[in-house]
This record gives sequence, structure tokens and C-alpha cells, in this order.
Amino acid sequence: MFKPHVTVACVVQAEDSFLIVEETIHGNPRWNQPAGHLEADETIVQAARRELWEEAGIHAQPQALLRLHQWIAPDKTPFLRFLFAIDLPKRVTAIPQDDDIDRCLWLPADEILASGQLRSPLVAESILCYQQDKRYPVDILNSFQWPFAL
Repeated sequence: MFKPHVTVACVVQAEDSFLIVEETIHGNPRWNQPAGHLEADETIVQAARRELWEEAGIHAQPQALLRLHQWIAPDKTPFLRFLFAIDLPKRVTAIPQDDDIDRCLWLPADEILASGQLRSPLVAESILCYQQDKRYPVDILNSFQWPFAL
């Protein structure tokens, strides 16, 4: 049976800048959107909110679903990645709550797209998806008979 990793990511934009989280992987700084794995007792949207809080210290609700990517990483790990958009009225101070995140940066799209520090090609693809301005309602991901409190 095929069992891909289910992950979430948030493209957070404010004042024409995008929130990037930086972590050290194999001794090198790598950039990503606030992102991570779905936990057993949470919905996809709850996972996105949790990851944004853990990686950037920001409480915000995903405003739109941008894309669902099915991807196989270079190490052959399969992923389903739910990508959300969050537009903030202004840049806020982002403080990682997760010790694995070194710092948060607000950067223009061009700098992110040109960077050699991206954790995966999905980081650039996520910015490009955001720029395409296609949005889907978050409630398309409603949970059915969810046994845990929402």
C-alpha cells in the first residue's frame, strides 16, 4: 500500500515580502515556508496553524488553499503537500518556537526564487503558485465526523 507523507505549508505574505524560515540541514542554512507533517489528531488546517506557530510564532488562519502537490523527493520519499496562503496586513516579528528553526526572514519573491538555499524545489514552486493568484476556499478540506474537538 502506498503511504505518502502528508505535509502542510503556508505562504505568508505581507507588504510584498514572504515569510521564510531558516534551518540548518547537514551544516547548511536552508529556507522553507513554515511547514511540517500532519499529526494524528489534527485536521489539515489545524496542522497548518500549528506549524505556523511552531516555526514562526505567528497565530493566523489559512485564508485560502493554493495547491495540493504530490511530489517524490530526491531520496524517493513520497509526499502530499497542502499549500495555504496567508496575507497579513503588515510584516510582524516572527520568532521561532521550534528549536530546529534558526530564524525567520521576510524576503521579496525574487530573492527567494533566485536562492541556492531552498530546502526543496517546492519552496520556489509555492511562491510561484501564490503569484498565480488562484485561490480555493479552505473549507473544501472539511473533515467528516471528526472525533476530536475542533
